[in-house]
Amino acid sequence: MRIAVHSAGLAATFALVSTSAAAAASSAIDPHPYAGPVAEAAQRFGIPEIWIWRVMHAESRGNRRAVSRAGAMGLMQIMPATWGMLTLRHGLGRDPFDVRANILAGAAYLRAMWDRYRDVRLMLAAYNAGPGRADAYAAGRRGLPAETVTYVRQIAPEFGASGTASSVPAPTRAVPGWQGASLFTQRESDKQPENSSAASTIAQTLDGWSPASRPPTKTSPNPLFVPLSGRGE
Repeated sequence: MRIAVHSAGLAATFALVSTSAAAAASSAIDPHPYAGPVAEAAQRFGIPEIWIWRVMHAESRGNRRAVSRAGAMGLMQIMPATWGMLTLRHGLGRDPFDVRANILAGAAYLRAMWDRYRDVRLMLAAYNAGPGRADAYAAGRRGLPAETVTYVRQIAPEFGASGTASSVPAPTRAVPGWQGASLFTQRESDKQPENSSAASTIAQTLDGWSPASRPPTKTSPNPLFVPLSGRGE
C-alpha cells in the first residue's frame, strides 16, 4: 500500500514538473506578439529594435487600441494627419490600429526624425511634440512642453544618449532607396552643423541623464510588456 501511494506521489510530482517545464519551454520559444512587426520595421527603416520597443512602451504601454486626448492612435501613438501621410507613402492600409501597420508607421516616423536631427534627444522631442515644436525649441523661440522634457529624459538614456551632443552612433542605413522616400525634403537648416548646436542646447536643458555607451540592438523575447489595463489617453 505504501509503495502504491509513494508511486502515485512520484507520478504526480513528475507530471507537475513536466507540465512546468513544458510551460517554461513554451514561454521561452513563443515570441512577444509584437516581435515580428518590430523586427520587420527595424529592418525596413534601418533603426535599432530597442528604439521601437521603448517608444511603444512610453507612448501606449503596449495598448494597441490606445487613443490620446489629442487623438494620437495605436501602439506608437500616431496623429491622424501623420498617419495619413505615412500610409500614403508606405502603403500601410486603412487601419491605424492594425499592429503591424502602426508599428511600421512609428518606425518610419522615428527614422524621419533621426534623419532630420541626427540626435536622439531632438528625435524623441520631435516624435513626442512634433518637429515644428522641436525646431522652435532648437532655434530658441519656444520651450518644450514639460511632458516632452520628462519623456526625453526618461527614454534617451536607454537609447545611449548622454549629455553630450550626437553621442549615439547612426543607425544602420535602411534598404536602398528608402532615403528617397523620406517624409521631409532636406533643407539647409536640417544639416548636421546646425543640428549639433541644437543638440547641445537641448542636452543642457534635459540634464541629469545617465551616460550610456551605445544603444543596444537586441531585445529579450518579452522586453517590456506585462498584462495591464492599457493607457487610453
